[in-house]
Amino acid sequence: MESQRLSGRIALVTGGAQGQGEAHVRRLLAEGAVVHFADISEDGGRRLEAELTGGGLPATFHTMDVSSADDWRRVVAAIDESHGRLDVLVNNAGVLDMLGPEAATEETWNRTIAVNQTSVFLATKTAIPLLRKSSCASVINTSSIFGLIAAPDYFAYTASKGAVASMTRAAAVTYGADGIRFNSVHPGYVDTPMLRREFEVLGGTAEQESLALIPLGRFAVADDIARAVVFLASDDAAYITGTQLIIDGGVLAM
Repeated sequence: MESQRLSGRIALVTGGAQGQGEAHVRRLLAEGAVVHFADISEDGGRRLEAELTGGGLPATFHTMDVSSADDWRRVVAAIDESHGRLDVLVNNAGVLDMLGPEAATEETWNRTIAVNQTSVFLATKTAIPLLRKSSCASVINTSSIFGLIAAPDYFAYTASKGAVASMTRAAAVTYGADGIRFNSVHPGYVDTPMLRREFEVLGGTAEQESLALIPLGRFAVADDIARAVVFLASDDAAYITGTQLIIDGGVLAM
């Protein structure tokens, strides 16, 4: 049986229709939260919503482009109308960009920064009034181990994920007096459709070489990250803010 650490809390997860986001949605629901989730994929989001609500779970899907200020205002307004507060915000939506500075264009750079970084700014700006109405507000921003270390190429990606880590710390010290906690999670190699697409592009022995970097000897599954997100959202982490939680199977310890 689940612990129900988040019983009755109102949560919003972006990029929630698949991959890590879907795992966050499922784990938050299992812990008792009322979950709103958003994704740019309406078909995927509606399918997941139908499955969850068909099982009696309190899940609501919103179609959303996280780089759109109008979309943020619409979704936050809907949560305000339904609940009057927001307790947990998981900024999970993101895109992978493997291009180096010479191969990248202004368009690819701007898209990656908009989805991975600007979305966190818009989320913070828009959701703060609702988070202030919570007695247990927690914001979890998804960065990456490659927001902390370098990788060949991946220029906009590492820039955006490094920015997420810095923005999280800034928000933690800005809104601590309001009782709002901000933390970032930094996954390593997580076995999701995004990682599989990355290995397809890299080709060769990329998968085997990546696996060899991990002391625990396996890729993470999405629920490994979701369990950490639930911890940071819960009262078990009530005195943790401004931290960077690395979830990488030991890669950065090498």
